[in-house]
Amino acid sequence: MARFRYRVLERGGEVLTGISEGASEADIAAQLQKSGAMVLSVSPAMRGADILSLQLGGTGALRRTELADAMRELASMLGAGQDLDQALRLMAEEAPNKRVGAVLGRVREKVRDGVPLATALQSEPRSFPRLTIGLIRAGEAGGDLANTLERLAGLLERQRSLAAAVQSAMIYPALLLVAAICSIVLLLTQVLPQFVPLFAENGVALPASTAFLLAAGNAVSAYGLYVLVALGVLALAARQVLQYPGPRLAADGALLRLPLIGGLNREVLGARFARTLGMLLVNGVPLLGALAIAQEVLGNKAAQGAVQAASESAKTGQGMAVALGRSGIFPARLVHLLRLGETTAQLGPLALRAADIHEERTRIALQRLVALLVPAITVLMGAAVAGIVSSLLLAMLSLNDIAQ
Repeated sequence: MARFRYRVLERGGEVLTGISEGASEADIAAQLQKSGAMVLSVSPAMRGADILSLQLGGTGALRRTELADAMRELASMLGAGQDLDQALRLMAEEAPNKRVGAVLGRVREKVRDGVPLATALQSEPRSFPRLTIGLIRAGEAGGDLANTLERLAGLLERQRSLAAAVQSAMIYPALLLVAAICSIVLLLTQVLPQFVPLFAENGVALPASTAFLLAAGNAVSAYGLYVLVALGVLALAARQVLQYPGPRLAADGALLRLPLIGGLNREVLGARFARTLGMLLVNGVPLLGALAIAQEVLGNKAAQGAVQAASESAKTGQGMAVALGRSGIFPARLVHLLRLGETTAQLGPLALRAADIHEERTRIALQRLVALLVPAITVLMGAAVAGIVSSLLLAMLSLNDIAQ
């Protein structure tokens, strides 16, 4: 059984927090709902690092998880009849750490001064991206802020889930690759050199393959640390260079053309673009404004350029889907559905439908990529180890021949 920290809204309007044990977050939420309380959040109980963070507080922006949780909690409170000022006050007072409480407190102060929520959030650009502000502004204009916040929380959680799926899928191949490299380095630098004195004492010349591997091991021992430092410096230099638009555009475009990885990136970009665009349009944001916000969340300069071209095409009345198709960056199915949406005046719903399709295709592509990478790394590691061992055995056989 795991320990979970929960926050609930009682029928009388009081927010209560506590810790309970259960098999999962869903089980805890179900237990709390049976008691008649409205569940605001359920999360794993704080570990040591979280407690230290709570004690020390800190400054900075909200993390993506904290932003999604805050939007979900605010939607629940407004849906339960709380006014905005009281909801923000309760959220700031009951925040999981002082950093989140400070951000929400500053937002509340601006709301108390009479500014709309979207305008108050604009004063915290590091915590609230344009997507969040745009949706909330549309919700305030339409008088449906609670439902808009609920949909926004769902969008943020979907984005977080997709990013987590990509990262989680890459963990095992990355660990396997690190283990393979460490095993090979260990054999070259620690195991093979143990046999050199044996051959030197008997005056036996090493086979060419064994001599090559020993030389490689000596080079790794002598220069390996310098190579790692050089690679670190190159990585930092590349990071600085990629801050400039030209190199970043070239690198992002090359990334989309890579085998396997390029296709997966296009699916991820297609899902992210379609989900953001559809959500904004369904909530009443005009097309050009929605395209400008969706362009920012992509994180790929080549894709952003394609969306910018689509926006220019939409301004002239030619439609955006045709321009997106010409770029060759986004998946063909996405372009087809967006073109159909423009034709039938159902662009928002069809964009959301396209997002569902490409999120599923992303998961399938991830499974295929992992299914290819793991055996490939295993085979390469086995071949390398087998080559080292066979070279060692060949040297031992030559030594045995001399002894006979």
